[in-house]
Amino acid sequence: MPLANYDWGLIWDYRSDLLNGLLTALEVAVVALVLSLVCGMLLALLRMRAAPFSWIAAIYINVFRGIPALVTVIWVYFGVALAIDVKFSVFQAGVIALTLLYSAFLAEIFRSALEAIPKGQQEAGLALGMKPARVFFSVTLPQATKIAIPNVGNMFIGMVKDTSVFTVIGLLEVVRVTQNVVATTFQPFVLYTAAAALYVAVAFAIDFLFRLIERTMEAPPDGLLSRAVRGRRQRRIQALIDAETASPSASA
Repeated sequence: MPLANYDWGLIWDYRSDLLNGLLTALEVAVVALVLSLVCGMLLALLRMRAAPFSWIAAIYINVFRGIPALVTVIWVYFGVALAIDVKFSVFQAGVIALTLLYSAFLAEIFRSALEAIPKGQQEAGLALGMKPARVFFSVTLPQATKIAIPNVGNMFIGMVKDTSVFTVIGLLEVVRVTQNVVATTFQPFVLYTAAAALYVAVAFAIDFLFRLIERTMEAPPDGLLSRAVRGRRQRRIQALIDAETASPSASA
């Protein structure tokens, strides 16, 4: 079909459907990211413990890093649901599948980040009388989080893209919506191009967001948000200084 015969106006006509599909994909990915961060951190801590905890974590990580997203979501939606006699919604099945997969990847990201922190810092905290939990949350975890942030952003982009395979269970995300529209308009090139553009736009937005978070966590913090906070704090301090310097003259 010549390029002139493509009806690019369909993108605008079905913009609400495509954006609703994108919103569904983001909702699944965001919920799965939160759960994966928690599960991934727990797996990383188990992986760093002695046997048999490290063995259990290692088996889980290696198994789920090797299973494709398509197989996982089918296994969850049809296999596990029948095995435990529970009916998962397509949204729940998508979240569970992504959490199972990406908690394994995030576990290795967190483990490498935690092991990158010098042991001397933990020992110094304990020597100062801090409890191990406080050393972890106040000393080790903030530094490890800064190291892990770029890779977490990459995982989140992967999550959003992997929602495209959930069309097999009927999740109305971008690809499923595109398939439905193509079935009535017979313009696959136009609509799949629009779907690809949406994924690319989301990837750029997520990359910008995580770069902003990374720069905010620098010491000293950098980035638009940090500069705005510092500027406001400096204006408050300057206002207090001006008030203090003006008060003696006013009383005189």
